[in-house]
Amino acid sequence: MSATKPTRLERSVTSGGAEVATLTLAAPPLNLFDTAMFDALAADMAELSARPPRALLIRAEGKVVSGGVDVHSFDGLTAEQGAQLWQELFDRISHPIEALPCPVLFAAHALTLTAAFEIALACDLILAAPKAKFGLVEIVVGLTPSMGGPQRLAERAGSGRARELVMTGDLYDAATMLQWGVVNQIHEDVDAAAVALAHRLAEGPTRAHAATKQIVEAWRSGGVAHADSVTPQVSGELFETEDLPRAVRSFLEVGPGNATYLGR
Repeated sequence: MSATKPTRLERSVTSGGAEVATLTLAAPPLNLFDTAMFDALAADMAELSARPPRALLIRAEGKVVSGGVDVHSFDGLTAEQGAQLWQELFDRISHPIEALPCPVLFAAHALTLTAAFEIALACDLILAAPKAKFGLVEIVVGLTPSMGGPQRLAERAGSGRARELVMTGDLYDAATMLQWGVVNQIHEDVDAAAVALAHRLAEGPTRAHAATKQIVEAWRSGGVAHADSVTPQVSGELFETEDLPRAVRSFLEVGPGNATYLGR
């Protein structure tokens, strides 16, 4: 474990000039979520929110993505303290991940439990290795997942699957999660695949990606009618970006698939 910080935030630039950020859980062997881990992630998200990249990849180093939450974090909490803890984690980690105006990917190379799985569910895309396993196992301490896992799992897999996974506390493999629609892709070398996809998305029309996220978020909060009500304004604003008119001219002059994007 790092003597100073259990996470590592790095920024790099693709061959096409797009900035990609990589946020790594760097506290092996278990990458346990304790106060230091939560605080580090909150600080990283504050930095990313202040200066968003054009894509973010969240990953982990070590034999597992995470063995879960350090149970010492729950010892002796009152109801009020527990509610405050979960509200702070929504405000400082889960919601900022979802609010980033760029694609956010999560790479799961191995066991991914509790808070790490809930963070993955807040991301736009989840990539997994064939050997990865996922679980929300909070029932072992009489708790339900409280960083948004059940509801985001229900959104992806349906409410019945969400209740099954949470209530049993069982572990589910990557193939099952792919079949349920929780995991987007499975790759033998998931880190390499995630980096390649992050670079591809970062070099794309970043403002259009942000608009897609806004429209999907409107659907999540108010259904199709609400999404329809915000789409004209959200999409209309893209005509005042630099990327859309440049891409239109490229399409008309040299055909589809040749545009390059500046992210603005």
